[in-house]
Amino acid sequence: MNFPKPEEVIPHRTPFVFLTEVTKLDAPKSAEGYWQLSENEDFFAGHFPDFPTLPGVLMCESIAQLGAYTLLSDKNFDGLLPMFGGIDKVRFRRRVAPGERLDLSVELSRISARGGKGSGQASVNGELACSCDLMFVFATV
Repeated sequence: MNFPKPEEVIPHRTPFVFLTEVTKLDAPKSAEGYWQLSENEDFFAGHFPDFPTLPGVLMCESIAQLGAYTLLSDKNFDGLLPMFGGIDKVRFRRRVAPGERLDLSVELSRISARGGKGSGQASVNGELACSCDLMFVFATV
């Protein structure tokens, strides 16, 4: 099944879109997708010059963007913007290098009119790279 492109659902724009495609969606509960890294992202030049590595915080952001896509695909959340309220239990398990595909999954729970919680994972070739619990609040746009 083909889902709308991330830029058609979430408000993020280049250079801050860290979600390439959504592959599975059960709005507003869960989703799967991926971020296909190229070898040209600017952050790789400085993180680190001789050992380019995806910054861990960007892995968390890519999971959060998938979570935002999941929520904003439900008409009940029109006019709202989910924003980070916190991140807990973050673990980085594997280095992610230029050119790799970061497979993402997110499950949202405890969604209310004010915000909610969820958890997500990022992996490469089935190997866990990052896991985290997310908290979000809604802003009115």
